[in-house]
Amino acid sequence: MNTHEKYIRRCIELAQNGFGTTYPNPMVGSVIIYEGKIIGEGWHKKAGEPHAEVNAVRSVKDKSLLKKATIYVSLEPCSHFGKTPPCCDLIIANEIPNVVVGTVDPNEKVAGNGIKKLIAAGANVIVGVLEKECNELNKRFFTFHQKKRPYIILKWAESQDGFLAPEKESNQERKPVWITNTYSRQLVHKWRSEEQAILAGTQTVIDDNPKLNTRDWSGTNPVRVVLDQNNRISKDSFIFDNSVKTIVFTKSETAISTENTIFEVIDFKQNIIPQILTVLYQNQIQSVIIEGGLQTLQTFIDQNLWDEARIFVGKTIFKKGIQAPIIQKKNVTRTYIQSDELINIRNHD
Repeated sequence: MNTHEKYIRRCIELAQNGFGTTYPNPMVGSVIIYEGKIIGEGWHKKAGEPHAEVNAVRSVKDKSLLKKATIYVSLEPCSHFGKTPPCCDLIIANEIPNVVVGTVDPNEKVAGNGIKKLIAAGANVIVGVLEKECNELNKRFFTFHQKKRPYIILKWAESQDGFLAPEKESNQERKPVWITNTYSRQLVHKWRSEEQAILAGTQTVIDDNPKLNTRDWSGTNPVRVVLDQNNRISKDSFIFDNSVKTIVFTKSETAISTENTIFEVIDFKQNIIPQILTVLYQNQIQSVIIEGGLQTLQTFIDQNLWDEARIFVGKTIFKKGIQAPIIQKKNVTRTYIQSDELINIRNHD
């Protein structure tokens, strides 16, 4: 590992401290080096608060060293005014002569302009150090800006013999049956705290009355996204309790939105997935977990509109019931959470 890679890797480590708290901004880390030693470092903690470069510069005790230092940053320094001033201006004002950047910012407001601005000011700029790793760090941010949609994570649990749920007895309501263990269920709540939204289909909400929150983990509740074409979901359901921002897709023109429950009218006679993703993009949602039933999950799979699948396989055997979605198992990693197997699939282009 060369010197530049060493410090960009440290930037990535720092940036990960902001996982789940920086939306809609990316995670960014920054390190400042003088004569082979770290004299400052920082990361972006929350949207609206100082960026990584600002925190790194502030942490340097002797500011006179900045004129002979190198600043490393995992993502191109911003060049525009948002809730905070451009980081490029800060670097230029402090006359930091050397800038090493992990990857270019895909946001059209930046998109190379920060690098151009630094070069024009006379800085020595190196770009593309551990670029793949830096892109992976912000895969949600990159997907959002490059594909104009959220990063899509499919999640489900299936029995050892490949069923989502057992077959219900005649004249009986289907009741939720836990396939996974307590630790796997807690992990799911951790995942919810890391993503911006969670989507469930109509039948899943009717059958399970889920809260779709992070009650088993300390973190921010995701925006709840629900499909309810014909207003079949009871108004007594948890998703209508106004505790969390909720987006409901319906065909009803008369549905009335409230402050925390927003009804979005779409055309259910057309392909609904692109319509849903467009609305989520317009709402600045960079990532969504799909926790729907078979029909919802399989629709995303069949249209190849997914980036990652996380599949729990429990020890339970149902013999018959609702079949699990069919998905091509390429680019797979497998881990175990006690008795449960966790299969992670990446949908590489």
